[in-house]
Amino acid sequence: MNPETSPPAQVSSTLLKAKALELGFDTVGVCEAVPAPHMDAYRKWLDRGNHGTMDYLVRHLSLKESPQQLLPGARSVIAVGLNYNQPNPAETGQPRIAKYALGRDYHRVLRGKLKKLAAWIEREQPLAECRACVDSAPIFERDFAHLAGLGWFGKNTCLIDSKRGSWFFIGLLLTTHHFEPDQPSVGGCGNCRKCIDACPTGAIVFDEDRWQVDSRRCISYLTIEHRGAIETELAARIGDWTFGCDVCQTVCPFNESRESQPARAPQTCESDFYGTRWWPSLVELAQISEADWNSMSSGSAIRRAGIDGIRRNAKINLENAR
Repeated sequence: MNPETSPPAQVSSTLLKAKALELGFDTVGVCEAVPAPHMDAYRKWLDRGNHGTMDYLVRHLSLKESPQQLLPGARSVIAVGLNYNQPNPAETGQPRIAKYALGRDYHRVLRGKLKKLAAWIEREQPLAECRACVDSAPIFERDFAHLAGLGWFGKNTCLIDSKRGSWFFIGLLLTTHHFEPDQPSVGGCGNCRKCIDACPTGAIVFDEDRWQVDSRRCISYLTIEHRGAIETELAARIGDWTFGCDVCQTVCPFNESRESQPARAPQTCESDFYGTRWWPSLVELAQISEADWNSMSSGSAIRRAGIDGIRRNAKINLENAR
């Protein structure tokens, strides 16, 4: 065969992972592009109305059946993790925002890195096609991250890495090129129920022989996705959370560093995630103008709640403080 026309050498999973780490990801793994393992359980979760008012989850249901719905011919799913952990103490009179939203919008950060990884794959394997997916894409990112070895499902439904904890974003890169897959992650919470007992609204429930979250009671859902008024009983339990909630991860033992596990819950090295953004006081936030809101929320995940949602949440925080 003429060397000039011979196919390029196959890129190994080892080289792929080295490149992903070079781009700044903290963990990376590979799995086959199989049908979504939890599709039936997800349908039942939707049927019970646990998604609340997130009707888009129902509309996107068919797209979640398999990666091939998003990338025809997909053979491998590359799952990456990017740590966002950082100190986030509560301050009297100030909005309390979940750690993941303190810095730059994570969708932009992850998608930028994934596109660089995709460009590298397509350069090394000219016939390969790729598609980057963050959690805004209709795909079970935790399912495939689990299959790729990034973590296992905790009772709070977060993906937990036994060595590093759960403070990490998940990104997926679908590709038509086949990479050697990893083994699914193995682990469990045992008898621990700290997240269940600590949840202010009792949103973590046991149903259909597994632990799951009822979004209708989850503070993250109520403060971000829910539109309109919040029931008085639930509003009182929101406490000082203005956007999102970190309680079930904060109390998790896998997010506590210890002598035998010094790598657990490390602080992020991603400069885009550090909470350097200025936030107005709760009093100011409760009556923030459209112009100030647009300026403050630009490039931030907090924009998801909308100005009406943020005003509502700030008023609830002020009421709860009284």
